Amino acid sequence: MENALIIFVRNTEKGKVKSRLAKDLGDDKTLDIYKFLLRHTRDVAISCNCSHFVFYSSYVHINDIFDDDLFTKFVQEGENLGERMINAFKKVFDLGCKKVCIIGSDCYELQTEILVEAFKKLQIDDVVIGPASDGGYYLLGVKQLNEDLLAQKQWGTSSVLDDTMASIKEAGLSYAELAVLNDIDTIDDLLQTNILTWLKEDTSGQ
Repeated sequence: MENALIIFVRNTEKGKVKSRLAKDLGDDKTLDIYKFLLRHTRDVAISCNCSHFVFYSSYVHINDIFDDDLFTKFVQEGENLGERMINAFKKVFDLGCKKVCIIGSDCYELQTEILVEAFKKLQIDDVVIGPASDGGYYLLGVKQLNEDLLAQKQWGTSSVLDDTMASIKEAGLSYAELAVLNDIDTIDDLLQTNILTWLKEDTSGQ
């Protein structure tokens, strides 16, 4: 399929997801929240008409919530996030996809309509980017890989979006921006959602 969606995820192991959130909530509750976010990301993704790829942080998880018949699975490769994203883009483009978007798994505000909009914008522009409210971004889409967009960035800082936009402009690429959304990295981010309410209902119903 011409359009492809890459999802970067962490393997669901206690103590290895959402470290900033875990400082306030503990490892068990944080893992529950991350699993909830993974389910949300999966549901949003499968409703988008495209090829679906999941890149895991440590190992490919067979028969997890990402149906093996719907998601092609790989392991992330690289020393930092930029390298891992570059290698993921390369792999998917090498498979023949023409428009490729990459997302994480921690944006509860992400909806299928935003993914559809991203692919539509790539029909015109070279790059599409979804700004996150913390100064990063929740989506990056390209029709051709330009490694400068992902190289030498200070990942996990509030400068990532600005630095990426500067690289886009320096490369002379046309671009489109999506709505600003909120990634969930801290307790303050979490409290702006109803995730804790959902989890409480899930637990009480067991």
